[in-house]
Amino acid sequence: MLKIRLARHGSKKRPFYQIIVTDSRFPRNGRFLERIGYFNPIYSSITSQNIYMNNDRINYWIQKGAIMSQRTYTLIKKYKKINISK
Repeated sequence: MLKIRLARHGSKKRPFYQIIVTDSRFPRNGRFLERIGYFNPIYSSITSQNIYMNNDRINYWIQKGAIMSQRTYTLIKKYKKINISK
């Protein structure tokens, strides 16, 4: 089963997340099919500086049957609000 989820990178107490498409059997930071964005939670709020997503590729993978994790789903909703308000 395909999943759209976060892979944690960065150093201790300074996380940085890649938004990836992967098979659900692969480890969190292991093999992935495609990197479709990133999220840097160090910034205090969701802005265009700390989050990026390729909406075309997200829609493509959802059509292929990928399921989003709960955290990824909320990030995508917030990201779409930012882009609409611009």
